[in-house]
Amino acid sequence: MIGYIQGIVLFSDGAEVIVGTSSGVGYQVFYNKVLIEESKVFLYISHKIRENGQDLYGFQSLREKKLFEMLTKVKGVGPKSAYSLLTALGPMQVIEAISMGNKKILSKAPGVGAKSAAQIILDLSDRIHKVKMYSDYKNILEFKQMPDFEIVTADIENVSSCQNKEEQICMPISDLQIMDEALMACKELGFKEERIAPLAQKILQENKITKAEQLVHLVLKGI
Repeated sequence: MIGYIQGIVLFSDGAEVIVGTSSGVGYQVFYNKVLIEESKVFLYISHKIRENGQDLYGFQSLREKKLFEMLTKVKGVGPKSAYSLLTALGPMQVIEAISMGNKKILSKAPGVGAKSAAQIILDLSDRIHKVKMYSDYKNILEFKQMPDFEIVTADIENVSSCQNKEEQICMPISDLQIMDEALMACKELGFKEERIAPLAQKILQENKITKAEQLVHLVLKGI
């Protein structure tokens, strides 16, 4: 079983990441954040073996991994539903909702209905506190290894200070190009610019996007 992967980010789009390792093997992992391509990354892995294949789910902390594996042991909750729950709510809100018996919050996640939420609470309410024994330390090597991280942060601060469309000139040139290409692609799909532009700019502020395709993917996911 694979417990963790460390290597270089070859591809990342906010849904999955391909990590190239020193052994020459590249692993395709379900992962809900956009990572910087060609940067170093460390991910805890939950390795799920199915009858007709295998899936890898990536996590920044050991606590997230253990919580995910605890959720997948609940009757009727598969890996995709468990990962969707963690992605939508975050580990701490999931832990609190289970502890408080709050079915309404758990049901907000895509693929988790009222019946599944009730089963999660029934199965885990007495054991959920145990997950807190695992470390919540987040291994984010892609940020630690980037020598120009401070410059990137400064650029993001400039972007957040823009108040209107005319002031988008303060964005880095590379981001402007990505923004323009992504807006054009979204408009070709039938979306109006005034609807998607604010969301696209917010995503650029919060993530390091290297390709227009990544931005389009995240915009469509967030609509």
